[in-house]
Amino acid sequence: MDRPGGASNILAVVRLHLVNRYSVFAVPWMIMGGIFVVNVAVWWIIFASVSSEADRADARDGITYSGALFYIFVYMLVLGIQAVAYTFPFALGFSVTRRDFWLGSALTFIALSAVYSAGLTILAAIEVATDGWGLGGTMFASFYFGGADASWIERFGLYFATYLFFYFVGAAIATIYQRWRNNGMLALFGTLGIVLIAGIALVSFTSSWPAVGAWFDTNGPSGVIAWSLAPTVVAAITGYFILRRATPKN
Repeated sequence: MDRPGGASNILAVVRLHLVNRYSVFAVPWMIMGGIFVVNVAVWWIIFASVSSEADRADARDGITYSGALFYIFVYMLVLGIQAVAYTFPFALGFSVTRRDFWLGSALTFIALSAVYSAGLTILAAIEVATDGWGLGGTMFASFYFGGADASWIERFGLYFATYLFFYFVGAAIATIYQRWRNNGMLALFGTLGIVLIAGIALVSFTSSWPAVGAWFDTNGPSGVIAWSLAPTVVAAITGYFILRRATPKN
């Protein structure tokens, strides 16, 4: 069984994850900047093509549900997968224990989540203050993250929880691959598919769709994202115990 190597090894893992700063810091903001430019163009086209105030109000209501920001969370899912898939074998080669590797990875995920959440919170505040960048658009302060009326601390918390979810779920998926390779992936996604179909069948046969809708309506985006902390914790704990038995292969 691995014995912990101390804080120095944990910090070494953090530095190892941040070696490729271009992909960790530059690429996400570059792509998001491109998406932002496209959104600005779309907003300009929408509001330039409508003349009445009623139509403008309808358009503004519609774009509050923009999902343009979700790309960056999917990117972090990929980074979570790569953090284990690429870095774990290399770290073990330098005598870093599995425990220290997982703690260092968790610390990296938390730190990056905080940094990115702060950045998005600032952009959302600017978006609200400028009335959607002068065009009435919504990307950073969308409905899913509290809308224009959310406080900065609430919005930061929603971003932070969402980042943690995608980071740890991605890392947990990678640990399954490290432990059981392709058979593990087949079993994982096969099980997820069965559970999803079974859940849809159960809700359909029991006529529970109104209750499901009521749950989402009652909790709202903030409540749903808060509930995501439960699977985040499960992924973090499960990933650690799977990694303890994993043997990296080239």
